[in-house]
Amino acid sequence: MLWEVLGSALVGLAVALVAGRRFADRFRDRSLVLVTGPAAALCGGVITRVVLGPGYALPTFVAAALVAAALLSLLVRRGGPAAGRPHVGAA
Repeated sequence: MLWEVLGSALVGLAVALVAGRRFADRFRDRSLVLVTGPAAALCGGVITRVVLGPGYALPTFVAAALVAAALLSLLVRRGGPAAGRPHVGAA
């Protein structure tokens, strides 16, 4: 179980590094991204291991990556409206 936990955290760190580098302009704080990725992957990996049981390392890592990506997507900053389109509620 220890290797799956460490592997999940590394998968989350890898997802956070890729997201932070690829979409650097969309995140407000890089340190928050680098903490959220491993923490989310760790939670996703542990929950998947509890549900599936031992012996399912690959699905555990995949679920960890998906949970990390899902939580990182919540940190994405919204862009402004497209050019020429008014804000909602603008007079």
